[in-house]
Amino acid sequence: MNFVVIAEILGSLAFSVSAVMMLPMVVAIYYGEANAAAAFFFAAMGAMLLGGAFKQVSGPEHNADVPVREGVAVTGVGWLMVTIISMLPYLFGGYLGPLDSLAESVSGLSGTGATFIADLDPFPRSMLFWRSLTNWIGGIGIIVIFMALLPQFGRGTMNLLKAEATGPVSERQLPRIRDNAMALFGVYIIFTVLCAVSYFLCGMDVYAAVNHALTTIATGGFSIYNNSFFYFDSPIIEGVAIFFMLLSSGSFGMYVLAMRAGAGGWRIVWENTEYRVFLLIYVVTTCLVTIDIATEMDVSVLHALRIAAFQTASLSSTTGFVSDDFDLWPSFSKGVLLFLMFMGGCAGSTAGGFKITRFVVMVKLVRNLIHKKLHPQSVLRVSMNGVLMSEQTLFNITRHFFVYVMLDVIFAFFLIFDGIGMIDAVSVSVSTMGSVGPGFGIAGATSTYALLPMFSEAVACFAMFLGRLEIFTVLALLTPEFWRKGRRW
Repeated sequence: MNFVVIAEILGSLAFSVSAVMMLPMVVAIYYGEANAAAAFFFAAMGAMLLGGAFKQVSGPEHNADVPVREGVAVTGVGWLMVTIISMLPYLFGGYLGPLDSLAESVSGLSGTGATFIADLDPFPRSMLFWRSLTNWIGGIGIIVIFMALLPQFGRGTMNLLKAEATGPVSERQLPRIRDNAMALFGVYIIFTVLCAVSYFLCGMDVYAAVNHALTTIATGGFSIYNNSFFYFDSPIIEGVAIFFMLLSSGSFGMYVLAMRAGAGGWRIVWENTEYRVFLLIYVVTTCLVTIDIATEMDVSVLHALRIAAFQTASLSSTTGFVSDDFDLWPSFSKGVLLFLMFMGGCAGSTAGGFKITRFVVMVKLVRNLIHKKLHPQSVLRVSMNGVLMSEQTLFNITRHFFVYVMLDVIFAFFLIFDGIGMIDAVSVSVSTMGSVGPGFGIAGATSTYALLPMFSEAVACFAMFLGRLEIFTVLALLTPEFWRKGRRW
């Protein structure tokens, strides 16, 4: 393990987070929030000191290789470090206790958007902006932003992207890794600006438009209002949110290729199997929920379509915005929502969940196994978008499915052990592992995670961290042999 390389990158990360904290500090000064401004200042200074300490360990700057093991270590430890730094403003300002501060920070950076704040109204505007900003930073990925804005750190930096990637394969759209990161980040910024302008034109003020754009494109779901999109009660605003949530659920690498293709770029998006399946699932589930609500509840078909379209988009994209109390919906509709929370969006997007590409591949695998049973001598392959999937990739997908489901069950068991009802526990487990946010019951549409007992809150934190880093990056860090000298990866 090359600790010099790890310390060098962690130092740069700490300095970067310190610089980012200047933005909410300026917002705090603008709104006259002295206590919040002081909290951000001292948190930024703490991050700078930590960065300086890492730089002292690493010595003079140099372009060193980043092998696989170091890439995993930097990603896992880096995310943990940024999470701890990001909790400091809540803690230093006296707005939240230590565990709540950590949980809010994890929730923001993981894109879960499950708030541990009982009431947002007394919170300073700068702190609410910081929550939204953590959603945005974590959405595309800390490592992607780091590599886009800072010079490339030698060879092997692809190992950093692989450790943070959301999906079974990590693809690059441009030959150079840093160019690839800059292209992804550029698309991310363009979508965010377009979303903010759209919200503003639909009636939001500048502050609300910027905050909700940050959390929409990140599919994070933090809102500056206690009742989320209930607050606006606007079909136009909800329509804009639906469009950008579905847009952000597609692979950002796909959008990079589409933009580079020019006028014919829309074909790249339309011909992408994973995104088409995602949209098909969205349309089908929206229709099913609309019919169920209109039949079982005393609402018009038009209103049922409106609330169903928004909530299915919100939960399938794992954004977690709320426009209706879906805890009161019929059991079938809630079952559909739970399915969407588990599935999530596309690989390479800001959405969480199991990922549609894994779902499609596993369906094809089952189909092949059935065919193999009938025709034992046949040789069958699985492909996505015309690309043949290797046996290693197929193994990784099935392995991920098994571990993902098992962890959902284990976390639900821990929550039940802590006194949470079974349905509530299952929804919280699926929601936190999938980076969704809202669930049912204690963490439902009109509730916050502030009601969770301390042990359950700690379990939720770990589940969010595992879910965002695709499980195995974190689990690798917890194995003693990972840190043992002389082990080759």
